[in-house]
Amino acid sequence: MQSKNLTNYILGAVVLGIATGYCVHLFGKETGLADSFVGYISILTDIFLRLIKMIIAPLVFSTLVVGIARMGDSATIGRVGIKTFGWFISMSVVSLLLGLIMVNILQPGVGVNLPLPDASASSGLHKEGLNLAEFVGHMFPVSIMDAMAKNEILQIVVFSVFFGVAAGSFGKRAEPFINDLDMLSHIMLKVTTAVMRFAPVAVFAAVSAVIADNGVSILTTYGKFLLSFYAAIAVLWLLIILIGSLVLKRRVLHLVSMLRQPLLLAFTTASSEAAYPMTLEQVERFGCKNKIASFVLPVGYSFNLDGSMMYCTFAAVFIAQVYGIEMSLSQQLLMLLVLMVTSKGIAGVPRASLVVIAATLPQFNIPDAGVLLILGIDHFLDMARSATNVLGNGIATAVVSKWEGELEGG
Repeated sequence: MQSKNLTNYILGAVVLGIATGYCVHLFGKETGLADSFVGYISILTDIFLRLIKMIIAPLVFSTLVVGIARMGDSATIGRVGIKTFGWFISMSVVSLLLGLIMVNILQPGVGVNLPLPDASASSGLHKEGLNLAEFVGHMFPVSIMDAMAKNEILQIVVFSVFFGVAAGSFGKRAEPFINDLDMLSHIMLKVTTAVMRFAPVAVFAAVSAVIADNGVSILTTYGKFLLSFYAAIAVLWLLIILIGSLVLKRRVLHLVSMLRQPLLLAFTTASSEAAYPMTLEQVERFGCKNKIASFVLPVGYSFNLDGSMMYCTFAAVFIAQVYGIEMSLSQQLLMLLVLMVTSKGIAGVPRASLVVIAATLPQFNIPDAGVLLILGIDHFLDMARSATNVLGNGIATAVVSKWEGELEGG
């Protein structure tokens, strides 16, 4: 399936999904048909996401080991790592700060008149594993097989770094094995191409299920918040592209154009994981060497979630606004620092952004039940977050490649 055709099919699936979901909700909500429809149609989305997750572990392992083994000595790996994390931390600060600025300018929570949940109500989100000790412990796998079985990307990355450095130390003796792993990565990308043929069906299922369950009316109820958040996301996109252009110059626009398909896939499925294989393929086509892309991209999925970062501060202050809780500038900046730390431990946590917000709110005397206010529209918010995460990681990969002199064509 050609790239342009797949994009058109996905866009068509979105339109058809909205129309189908609207009809099912309109005529089947009272009879229970909508609930049955959501239950069955969601199976298609689950199958697609499972197929994608099936690819990720062997793809991350093979590409990362090959990249590190061919990168050279440990000094090179350390230098690339420092540049990578320097970019990630800087962009996290930018994203969190922009969220604070935009939510204070737009004030989406002021005067929305949403029914407040009881302050003692439970959000139902598990907030364990957000302290430093548990995060550090979680980084290191007990077993690589267990990490791969659970798709723990961060643990796979840690093991792959050790494995790649060890493999690289054998020099020419390890070349046949490294070549075999390189072939494995290409096979997995071939499997990705086959799985992508199912993407329009999965997108149709995901969109129609959300609309059938909630109806279009939920978008009008939360209209101010949704529009404000998407406006903030648009500003963040411009900022990421602008900062990227300082290193990549005009080529950054070409990169964004090449990323349009993984961006669309992440947006329509509300999953940045779904776009990982395609993002890796596109940044390499852009000119990033595999040894850099295979390191920066998977690490970025744990440490460089620009959309999720901005959402944390934006949503937390929104909830405070709805409750009528005044937060001073110093409190908001302190919240930013708290979110900066806690958000780095959320790799692999379901509904990660909501978990971080729910864990942070009580520290500022805001009921964590406020998360229930945005739970119903979280899917629509997650669509924008996921696409932004893909954009941020794609540009980060190109920037680090440029800094290392490993970017073809400039």
